[in-house]
Amino acid sequence: MSRKIAGFLIVLGVFMVFEWINLGFNLADGHPTSFYVVHGILIAVNLILAVVLAVIGWKGLRRARGE
Repeated sequence: MSRKIAGFLIVLGVFMVFEWINLGFNLADGHPTSFYVVHGILIAVNLILAVVLAVIGWKGLRRARGE
């Protein structure tokens, strides 16, 4: 993996964490419970995906520096 792709994955992971946490705080009150359940699941899955992408990027960056 190139350093550019690894850096992109790290930046993408950080951005996703920021964006989805921000969305979680900005959900307005007054929606049915199912709305919050669905959005909670979306937020959780995307946060996990963001961490996975950032870890892949970090490992790729470390491997690219070692070569």
